[in-house]
Amino acid sequence: MILCGIIGWKNSGKTFFAQQLIDYFAKKNFIVASIKHAHHNFDIDQQGTDSFLHRKAGSQQVIVSSSKRWAKIIELNNKDEKKFNDLLEELESPDIVIIEGFKHEPHPKIEIIKENSNDYLFLKLKNVIGIVSDKKIDCTITQFRKTDIDNIAKHILNNAR
Repeated sequence: MILCGIIGWKNSGKTFFAQQLIDYFAKKNFIVASIKHAHHNFDIDQQGTDSFLHRKAGSQQVIVSSSKRWAKIIELNNKDEKKFNDLLEELESPDIVIIEGFKHEPHPKIEIIKENSNDYLFLKLKNVIGIVSDKKIDCTITQFRKTDIDNIAKHILNNAR
């Protein structure tokens, strides 16, 4: 299983870039999974749906299932969030996992740099294997333009194992 993180400061384009990579690898017939870290409260079900009503009534675990997909919702009730490795174990044998966030975990990462930023995460973190920026950055890490998805994906395949 190949792991590659997408990191960057807020509004740097991480989610857009993750989408581009997921699309690229899926079209190449890889089994792709993704993990997204949220720094805030979030809901995956909508107010008024049956699963939402079950959860609001007090169910601490809700499974929603159909012929198209299934989801499991677990209320943590202020317990510690799941560890990164525990989340990986929840996946069912993907070829590649695109990870948005989790910048302090040891997997290889690609940093997305905002156009006007001079605050670089690669100076503080390990395992940054590539930088995506439309400006030249003075460092030894391989750099790519934001539109160069093919070469970035190939770089991930060659360096994120």
